[in-house]
Amino acid sequence: MTRYFAGKPVQAVICDVYHTLLEVRPGPADAAEQWQAARGSSLDAFDAACRAAVAREHAARRAAGVPWPEVDWAAVARQADPALAELAPAELQALLQFHAGLQRRCRAMPGAADFLAGLRQAGLALGIASNAQAYTLGELDAAGLEVAGFAEDLCFWSFRQGFSKPDPDVFRHLSARLAARGIAPEAVLMIGDRWDNDVLPARAAGWQAWHFQGQWPR
Repeated sequence: MTRYFAGKPVQAVICDVYHTLLEVRPGPADAAEQWQAARGSSLDAFDAACRAAVAREHAARRAAGVPWPEVDWAAVARQADPALAELAPAELQALLQFHAGLQRRCRAMPGAADFLAGLRQAGLALGIASNAQAYTLGELDAAGLEVAGFAEDLCFWSFRQGFSKPDPDVFRHLSARLAARGIAPEAVLMIGDRWDNDVLPARAAGWQAWHFQGQWPR
């Protein structure tokens, strides 16, 4: 199916997540206390250790020729707190989902669910291009924007690939998947809140792009 954006035909819509599909607010005021109760350790110390691990990983990947690297957050967390290596993968993922909820609280951007429902009803292909971690999928599901509602082959999750937007390979990867569906680049619309990560690289790939500024059409 085809719809039109600014007078141009659109057959697929690819969305950013944070500050586009999800509104991001500060975490709970008692985040440190909740972490202390759960882990018996300092949240500030854990976060500082995570930042140091991310910095090391980014430096190593850039030195290896990856300009926009992405980390595996589970591996980062195990570096920050070696005791986490004792947890089963499912237990560690649950802990990291909990930790993400202490960092910020997410909810669906007002109007996003209805807008996406309209696109699905019109028969457009929907995907995601997100600098994300595994907990991002849980945040979308919890907000009522189920990941299952997007075409799996049209979803780029940076944590699964090891690199992130605005790397042109993100858009080349998705363009190839779209081409396999018979969708040309000029019939793809990228929706995102950042010029550097979303709008400019999408246009460089031959896509259309909408700079989202906090208001979904109703």
